[in-house]
Amino acid sequence: MITAIIQARMRSTRLPGKVLLPLGGKTILENAVERARQAKLIDEVVLATSTEAADDVIAELCDKKSIAYFRGSENDVLDRFYQAALAYKAENICRLTADCPLIDPAIIDKAAQEFLSGKYDYVSTSHPVATYPDGFDTWIFSFAALERSWREAKLPSEREHVTSYIWNHPEKFKISSVKNEVDLSEYRLTIDEPADYELLKLVVANVEDLTMENIVKFLKTNA
Repeated sequence: MITAIIQARMRSTRLPGKVLLPLGGKTILENAVERARQAKLIDEVVLATSTEAADDVIAELCDKKSIAYFRGSENDVLDRFYQAALAYKAENICRLTADCPLIDPAIIDKAAQEFLSGKYDYVSTSHPVATYPDGFDTWIFSFAALERSWREAKLPSEREHVTSYIWNHPEKFKISSVKNEVDLSEYRLTIDEPADYELLKLVVANVEDLTMENIVKFLKTNA
C-alpha cells in the first residue's frame, strides 16, 4: 500500500496563491491530485497543508472536491507528513508537491515499482542526480523511514524538506534512485514564478495527452 501525500500551501514568496491558480479548467492543486490518482500503484491520495488561516481556502477546496486532507505545521513539513501518515495509517508514502501539476503518473509508478521490488526504505527520481524534467519529482519511502527521520532529524533543513535526513544518512537506510534514459533535467514544468505559470498554460492548451514524452516533444519545437 502506497499513500501519496501532496504538500501545498498558499504563502509562496514568489507567487502567492499559486496552487489555486486555474490550469486547464481546474486549479493547479486539483491537477496534481488528479494525476497522482491516475498512478496504478498509488492506493490513496492525501493533501497535506498547514493550520495557518491562509490555508483555510485549501481545506475548503478539499472539502468541496472530496479530496482527503490533513492540516499540520507550516514550517516543520517533516512533522506534517509524519502526522498525516499516522492519521491515514500509511504503510508507505509517495511525497509529491502541488506546484508540480503535470507530474506523470507513469513516473510515479516507475518509482513505486522500484521501491516495492527492491524492498527499499527510500526511492527518488531526483537524488543524487535529476534526469527527469523539474516538475516530475517523486519520492517514495516507508513509514518506518519517515518515523525514524521524524524522530532523529534536528537540522531546520531536514525538518523543512521531509526526505533530507534520509539522503543525508545513507548508512541508515536502503536507498535507490530511478533515472530516465535521457537527461531531461533542463526542462522545467514546476511553478514558482509567473513565467512558469505561462509555460504550464501553454503546454496544457497544446498537448492533448500530457505524458512526459509528449510534453518534452512540444517544448523542443515550441518553447
